Amino acid sequence: MSKPQEAQPLLIVGSVAFDSVETPDGRADMALGGSASYVSIAASYFTKPQVVGVVGDDFGAHHMARMSDHGVDVRGIEKTPGKTFHWRGRYHENLKNRDTLETALNVFQHFKPAIPDAYRGAQYVMLGNIDPTLQLSVLEQTRGAKLVGMDTMNFWIDTARDALYEVLKRVDVLFINDEEAMQLADQWTVLGAAEAIRAMGPKYVVIKRGEYGSVLFGPELTLFVPAVLLTHVVDPTGAGDTFAGGFMGHLSRGGGLDRSNLAQALAWGTVMASFAVEAFSVDGICNLSRPAIDRRRQQLLDMVRY
Repeated sequence: MSKPQEAQPLLIVGSVAFDSVETPDGRADMALGGSASYVSIAASYFTKPQVVGVVGDDFGAHHMARMSDHGVDVRGIEKTPGKTFHWRGRYHENLKNRDTLETALNVFQHFKPAIPDAYRGAQYVMLGNIDPTLQLSVLEQTRGAKLVGMDTMNFWIDTARDALYEVLKRVDVLFINDEEAMQLADQWTVLGAAEAIRAMGPKYVVIKRGEYGSVLFGPELTLFVPAVLLTHVVDPTGAGDTFAGGFMGHLSRGGGLDRSNLAQALAWGTVMASFAVEAFSVDGICNLSRPAIDRRRQQLLDMVRY
């Protein structure tokens, strides 16, 4: 895998947080998390990520370095007095269900994205899983992006549906899991949900199905990529954000939105997510070698070559 010269920066707006996670495999306390952290580090293997977010004064230089050491432009991360957003959760034995034990928004509660002038012309934009009103404010501050992706979740579907509808009218790709897609669309099949959501505005809908892979729906187009088969999963936190980082990172290298390039984006997103779940926090996607990434992609391709 190479990083072509024509790769365009990817603007990422989302949370930069601390996660405290318990799984059957162990625990991690106050580890780097948040949607923007996962998206940006995954995307850094393909392009130059630019991050806009907010952290507290408890966010040390070594935490920031985990992103900047990967070539992530962190000038858009504001540091303000107070504590950084902190999420604490515990996964069940099956790693599919989890309990949120604490959500402390802290400085993130008053986050109002201010896009630096140097970022406003970004051709590729990824709106992390944040309040839809904040996602709208980002779109108001950017100029003529070529491709806009967004993530959302059941909380915003329940509490901010009208604002969410407005964002959906203005984005190109929605990343969402299967349960949330059916909730948003009020449909009870993946296909029915995808068709209903596409009618709301997004040209493409990527429905993530965990260990069952992901499906992309577009104009006269349906693509499926299975998940990478793993012998051991440590922590599923951030897998969806990592997937989006690989997907959007690949597309920012150019090549258009033809069937082949979209299929490759699905594959790269799947590969990056498979590394994320093998360790706590962002450890699984930090300092990966190109040969290791390429080998896993080949492993995935071999599974579907008939």
